[in-house]
Amino acid sequence: MVKLKGRKIPLGDGVRRSLRVRLYPLGKRCLDFVLAAFLLLAATPMFFFVAFGIRVTSCGPVLFRQVRVGRRLEPFLLYKFRTMSCRAPHDVATADMPARYITRFGRFLRKTSLDELPQLINVLRGDMSLLGPRPVVLSEVELIASRAARGVYTVRPGISGLAQISGRDLLSPEEKARLDSEYVQQMSFLRDVRLFLSTCLAVFSRRDIREGNIS
Repeated sequence: MVKLKGRKIPLGDGVRRSLRVRLYPLGKRCLDFVLAAFLLLAATPMFFFVAFGIRVTSCGPVLFRQVRVGRRLEPFLLYKFRTMSCRAPHDVATADMPARYITRFGRFLRKTSLDELPQLINVLRGDMSLLGPRPVVLSEVELIASRAARGVYTVRPGISGLAQISGRDLLSPEEKARLDSEYVQQMSFLRDVRLFLSTCLAVFSRRDIREGNIS
């Protein structure tokens, strides 16, 4: 049982069922490390472009750091390119962030998913995987509890996941948890290849993205 934001969240039977021995997760970590290192090197010019764009269009740091829930419900520090003004509330889910706090250049970064690039550092550190359930902020207790009961937190969170190509910001917490559990229970190399290709399509089509709460 894990205490999160004043609430105790049991790991539940779903976790115990998904802890069976598998070979793929071991190979997946090695593949993540190699691919993340290659992508970081290849994306170095893009890092400089984005950093320059952020600094000349708004005040504040280039990187945004936020505590997210990781494997085994252990919090970790996630890195993203900053897309919001310095006045924005810090521990708020992306879909719930008031749109007025998102900068003009930040909207471009979010629509193209370029703001996610620094998470390759998280992958190298072992906090995340390239593919897996998206890590959420500690305040999303309903989603965290539903995921925990379904055994989702036995794997590393990912930069992209099944929920991100199946509705993304338009899904309810219960729907996200169900899709995340489906990914964990059926995880395989071929499914990850299909998920990666579907992620590329979702990014280019910019579908199911909600740019903050307009209220």
